Amino acid sequence: MEQLWTHIIEWLHGLGLHLDGDSARQVTQGAGALADAVGSGVAQATSGLDMPGLLALAAALGWASGFRLYAVVFLVGLMGAAGGLPLPPGLHILQSPVVLTVSGVMLFVEFFADKIPWLDSVWDTIHTVIRIPAGALLAAGVFGADNAAMAVAAGLLGGSLSATALATKMTTRAAANTSPEPFSNWLLSFFEDGLVVAVVWLATQHPLAFGVALVIVLVLSLLLLMVLIKFLRMVLRGVSSFFHGSVKVA
Repeated sequence: MEQLWTHIIEWLHGLGLHLDGDSARQVTQGAGALADAVGSGVAQATSGLDMPGLLALAAALGWASGFRLYAVVFLVGLMGAAGGLPLPPGLHILQSPVVLTVSGVMLFVEFFADKIPWLDSVWDTIHTVIRIPAGALLAAGVFGADNAAMAVAAGLLGGSLSATALATKMTTRAAANTSPEPFSNWLLSFFEDGLVVAVVWLATQHPLAFGVALVIVLVLSLLLLMVLIKFLRMVLRGVSSFFHGSVKVA
């Protein structure tokens, strides 16, 4: 930076604009101090993005995308745009006003669609083709093209976590929708809303604690899936028997 300012001063001299020695030194030193300050600020902003932090962020984006994709995109993008979270270069696109606007609108729509019994299951079914690849892309974007091997690994991890979260959400909601009252559905939906915020915060502030919590949640998700799949099969068999019985009586 100081060399650049030296060249600029020499160029000004060539135009007939002369600075005395003291003024030139002050300008050059001031430019150097500004460069040091900017470099220090950038280093401080990116210091939290070490390897555990990057892995935690990739896992959080992948897993949370399985049940609240638009909330994840909007929240992380907003934090990056506001300077609260130094995003890796591969995720800078989330700070774009266009991405923030679209994700914000879809977040608003999903917030209400997810609170209506059975409509939430239809919404989740439609988004099976969106959430899983989106979770993989977001996780891969944490490392970007500069680290292709880690980006591919993160993409595979993010896609798998997104699929697991989506399967758990869909089966849980389907089981809740078999109940005539809507309160269990509402409680689950509001719980997921808060969970997105908690996941992003924990992954960015305490990545190691997030890793432990994620392992526990994955184990519980697998157990819940096994129980709920058996429950849903029993419900489907009961419904099928009811209709077959009605046909026989007729």
